[in-house]
Amino acid sequence: MQKADKNPIVMPRHVAFIMDGNGRWANKRGMPREYGHRFGVKAFRAVLEHCSTLDIEAVTFYAFSTENWKRPQREVNAILDLMDHYLTECEKKHEEYRFRLIFLGDKSAFDDKRRTRMEALERDTAHHQRILNIALNYGGRDEIVNACNRLLANGRAHVTAEDFAAALYTASSPELDLIIRTGGDLRISNFLLWQAAYAELYFTDVLWPDFGPAEVDAALAEFSTRKRRFGGV
Repeated sequence: MQKADKNPIVMPRHVAFIMDGNGRWANKRGMPREYGHRFGVKAFRAVLEHCSTLDIEAVTFYAFSTENWKRPQREVNAILDLMDHYLTECEKKHEEYRFRLIFLGDKSAFDDKRRTRMEALERDTAHHQRILNIALNYGGRDEIVNACNRLLANGRAHVTAEDFAAALYTASSPELDLIIRTGGDLRISNFLLWQAAYAELYFTDVLWPDFGPAEVDAALAEFSTRKRRFGGV
């Protein structure tokens, strides 16, 4: 992937996606919201496959937040069913995908069967270099509280920023460089609050089911033009 002047794109090490717009995409077509989630999974696969061809070390997808349990039960059930199908797919093909799979969030909200499957996939894929984080029952505030409690439980009375980062769900991932949000809303919705401190933000009106490799490339090209000073000059 190159600019028009043939200079190489500056590739982020870690990109995160807020996959927004599935419900609106379905409503525009006169279909129930869960219909949009099914097409959202197709977009997820296409985006992940494209990212696997690029020099990106970690990708994170915001799949289900701690607040999403408030949605209609029919929609929640549809999302959980899609999650089960994806777990099955990963169990069969994780060596082909070649990503280390990490589930960000509080797994205790899921039943024993789902939780056991997630933990097994994390173990079975731990030898891969590239990281795929899927945020499930995840909230940025919840993650920070969880990290604090972990450090306190370990007897820590004083911690550094590095200590705190190591207690987060994303401890295995490089620093977050870019958050891409689809669907037109201009907020990060309790996602990777600590990690986003110096991440670049990219918003697009494209609804998630319509988001694909071309839109990823546009976001990466925009990222490459940003001047990242990290508080300096």
